[in-house]
Amino acid sequence: MVSEATYRKAVKIFFLCIIWYTVSSINNVVTKLILNDFPYPMTVTMVHLVSTTLYSMPVMIIWDIPSSARVPLRLWFKLILPLALGKVFASVSSHVSIWKVPVSYAHTVKATMPLFTVILSWLIIGEKITFKIFMSLVPIVGGVAIATVTELSFNIIGLVSALSATLGFALQNILSKKCLRETGIHHLRLLYVLAMMAALCMLPIWAFRDLRMLLVDSTVTIHAPKLTALLFIESLCGFLQNLVAFTVIALVTPLSYAVANASKRISIITVSLIFLRNPVSPMNVFGMSLAVVGVLAYNKVLHCLLLHSKCFLTLSLADQTGPTKGHGQPTNDRESRFTVHQWTHLE
Repeated sequence: MVSEATYRKAVKIFFLCIIWYTVSSINNVVTKLILNDFPYPMTVTMVHLVSTTLYSMPVMIIWDIPSSARVPLRLWFKLILPLALGKVFASVSSHVSIWKVPVSYAHTVKATMPLFTVILSWLIIGEKITFKIFMSLVPIVGGVAIATVTELSFNIIGLVSALSATLGFALQNILSKKCLRETGIHHLRLLYVLAMMAALCMLPIWAFRDLRMLLVDSTVTIHAPKLTALLFIESLCGFLQNLVAFTVIALVTPLSYAVANASKRISIITVSLIFLRNPVSPMNVFGMSLAVVGVLAYNKVLHCLLLHSKCFLTLSLADQTGPTKGHGQPTNDRESRFTVHQWTHLE
């Protein structure tokens, strides 16, 4: 019989996921509505980064989040600054993709995240690509290819931007895990620091590219009240999406979170198709579905490999009398490498 504590936790997770899917879907639909009338993706990104910084402040005070003052200066330049620059690149690319192509297609392309993560893990930390992982990537690539060929509102800039955003987020997946491990910084503090630094890094580029255009664009003044309201909703939902996702991560296993995250993508695609009414063909829907199923299969394979790695590590340690280098060390590395894939960047 299920205990009361387990039941309460399950109910809590269920409602958190409902909130997560809701705010994520609203965030993407509202972002598309904004960019349809306000073709300034860099400005939308700047508003998102600044608002995340501002919204994070009271949350950190209420939850008494530890300061980042103890992080060594060299790690700021080695890890945190590259992460902030990567956040600028990935966020701008993501907004450009939503501007140029339908939300449903942009998120289908972003389903290639595991592919980029596998390739980058191979290049950066030398992780071997097993046959099972390779085969689990096939439906993802196939689904995205079918969705691309059959996309009725295809745009090459949108495709390249979506792929660039996915590459940026995948790189952040790896570096974020490394940063949290080496600096010991709290994940919400890292979210705040990255948003603030990204906004500062982006400020001169935004001023040169968008600000001078906004000053002479008369349509901005006409639609100012509507745009202000939509930007507020978009920024608030974006922040809540990150906050709830971090809470879910703390409550569930990596596999459960990966499944929940894939389900969130399904929710975003479905809601965008209903409310934005962009035209789709049956083959286009099939491609989207195949890509999402591929993501689920990839995470299942990864979870099985991680369990096998932990089992092998336990057997290896059982034959040792103490912690030594040699046979036991590679299994530690193997486990940490698989864990990299289970760190999901929060878009």
